Amino acid sequence: MSRKTENTAFQCEQCGSQIEPLTNGSFRNHCPYCLYSKHMDDKPGDRASKCKGLMAPIGMEYSSKKGYQLVHECVKCGKVGKNKVAVNTEQEDQLISLMKSIV
Repeated sequence: MSRKTENTAFQCEQCGSQIEPLTNGSFRNHCPYCLYSKHMDDKPGDRASKCKGLMAPIGMEYSSKKGYQLVHECVKCGKVGKNKVAVNTEQEDQLISLMKSIV
């Protein structure tokens, strides 16, 4: 699958928001409003998961190499994974506040 194909609009299955693709060269795999994602990969980027369950945000970590990463847990199968947060600098405070209210 090409990276261009991955960077497409989607409707969040958790909150219903319509999410537009990013135009800054980055990719979004989670809803910026409720932070939910979808269990699409067995290995990062392979899109091979048969589960397709919703991934609930359960935490956030910071790495000096990757920046902020959301920690998600699949509500269907329990898989836990991390995803780099696709935000710009102005959104980081909003993200931290939202994450604190969820977990």
